[in-house]
Amino acid sequence: MDLSDAVIVNSSRLKSVVWNDFDRVKKGDTCVAVCRHCKKRLSGSSTSGTSHLRNHLIRCQRRSNHGIAQYITVREKKKEGILAHANFNMDQEQRKDEMLNLVNVKFEQDLMKDETVNTGNNNFDQRRSRRDLARMIILHGYPLAMAEHFWFRVFVKNLQPLFEFVTLDIVEADCRDIYAEERQKVSEVLDKLPGKISLSADLWATYANAECLCLTAHYIDESWQLKKKILNFVMVDYSHTEDMLSEVIMSCLMDWDIDRKLFSMTFDSSSTNDNIVFRIRDRLSQNRFLYCNGQFFDVRCAANVINLMVQDALEALCEVTHKIRESIQFFKSTEAMQAKFNEVAQEVGVQSKRPLCLDNSSQWNSTYVMLEVALEYREAFSLLQENDSVYTMCPSDIEWERVTLVTSYLKLFVEVANDFTRCKPSTANIYFPDLCNIHLDLIEWCKNSDACISSLASKMRSKFEEYWDRCGSGLAVAAMLDPRYKMKLVEYYYPLIYGSSASERIDDVFHCVKELYNEHSICSPLASIDQGLAWQVGGGARCLPASRDRLMGFDKFLHDTSQSEGTKSDLDKYLEEPLFPRSNDFNLLNWWKVHTPRYPILSMMARNVLATPMSKLASEFAFSTERRMLDRDWSSLNPETVQALMCSQDWIRSQIES
Repeated sequence: MDLSDAVIVNSSRLKSVVWNDFDRVKKGDTCVAVCRHCKKRLSGSSTSGTSHLRNHLIRCQRRSNHGIAQYITVREKKKEGILAHANFNMDQEQRKDEMLNLVNVKFEQDLMKDETVNTGNNNFDQRRSRRDLARMIILHGYPLAMAEHFWFRVFVKNLQPLFEFVTLDIVEADCRDIYAEERQKVSEVLDKLPGKISLSADLWATYANAECLCLTAHYIDESWQLKKKILNFVMVDYSHTEDMLSEVIMSCLMDWDIDRKLFSMTFDSSSTNDNIVFRIRDRLSQNRFLYCNGQFFDVRCAANVINLMVQDALEALCEVTHKIRESIQFFKSTEAMQAKFNEVAQEVGVQSKRPLCLDNSSQWNSTYVMLEVALEYREAFSLLQENDSVYTMCPSDIEWERVTLVTSYLKLFVEVANDFTRCKPSTANIYFPDLCNIHLDLIEWCKNSDACISSLASKMRSKFEEYWDRCGSGLAVAAMLDPRYKMKLVEYYYPLIYGSSASERIDDVFHCVKELYNEHSICSPLASIDQGLAWQVGGGARCLPASRDRLMGFDKFLHDTSQSEGTKSDLDKYLEEPLFPRSNDFNLLNWWKVHTPRYPILSMMARNVLATPMSKLASEFAFSTERRMLDRDWSSLNPETVQALMCSQDWIRSQIES
């Protein structure tokens, strides 16, 4: 059609936002819509509507950012009402600059291929897009307010002009809806678990002058996969007493209905946590929910006790570490000084290929590396002090010797911490040998003739033995459930640690194993009702609830007498059979999955014990000297939203990983 004498209709009378990108041209009785970008002509009749114009804008490859601001600020009438776009809260000058820059943005249109994007009005789902936005914010930890950010809206409008923008409040509501849906899924998983659940507890710091209690569930599922999920992320005030914190935890347990399914809880080592654990264990033991009267309930984080000993070591070296740190800064202060130090290092024959480095005070393994490298340049430090009167920070010979010893201790701790985080899955059996080696080394360190070193070793040993007295039995039982070692690992280490009293200690461990096995093997409130008495009566009977079962004593009597009459238990068969060959690719959980039919009771016990989180630090925080900190943006949100975001983030991540 020749439009040379056509008239452009006044666009102010056209209400739809699409007319920001089209000219409506009228020639005679015919109306044509001309795309301002590619000049394509489409029907502009009032009876044709605007859907075909919207679809063209989606496909138009020549469309630039011109006019995007109108999409953000205009109000478009919809059938369900009027969408009011959010205020951008910029000051006036900044807003003018943004708008000016926006108008000047041009895409390199010549690089775009002239292809059609196969997207139409029928393929766009506003609700799904809103949920995708909420999931993106949850998963990546973005601030909720990003939905109102100016350039984010520009970006989205370029991708999908049909998307109706949402406010922070709507995004928050969408996130909480996702949390409610995901929580229901997690609740169903926990309800159907074949075994018990172990919990770990962490306190996070926030920017809101409060703390957050993070409770994480650890369990082995029906496929023998070790899983963990954050159940609660509750904001607590610094003024909360031990009674209040224990009540918060109990409330969370009952809210999830897992108080009767608990096997253990892992905390950091502190007197406050001692009292919290005592109160919770007392409550659960009164209802007979715990195995062996709660003997295996109280677990302390192995990585935490290592960190405590490391802090003792670094404190003992505080002065000499300061000297080394200042020395390195002096050597690196100028290029000339650096060159001089390199010459001295060459002169004394330093063979190290590693350069001197400063540590990061928030990562103690970096301090270990700094000291280890400095030891390699020890002679260069000393010679430079002799030749340069300005440099006076060189450690003395005694200080260097102490650095040498303490660095060897730190090396062991680094290696053990790496072992804890390297093993996947981190089942409870992996910790026993490493911690036994630490125990043996501490005994030797205490014999050092240097009073400073022996005093440090005694201080560290005291912390370790407090941990060992509490958790040693649990560690040994977990090691026994590894078919490559069984009781042999305990029988190897205990004589080295305990000497003449080792036999008695080994008997204590075996007594714990038998007691725990027996409580798994009889039907009681301590065992899952679903497990029943099938192993005893051929699968026909089910356990009665605790309040109605009057024959619990008889069950134990039947079990004990059947053992004495010569019937071999799972435990007897397991311990009598030869050790499984050691190999690097051995998968313990897969072994138990395969051998569950042979050891039905012992596998039930293994499922519960091996899921115990003996260490609760993620690999990225294994060497951290600081507490975990909640994001600044999320710290400003209300507590219910924070919990929804943190829990949902963990659940969505686990779905992606699996």
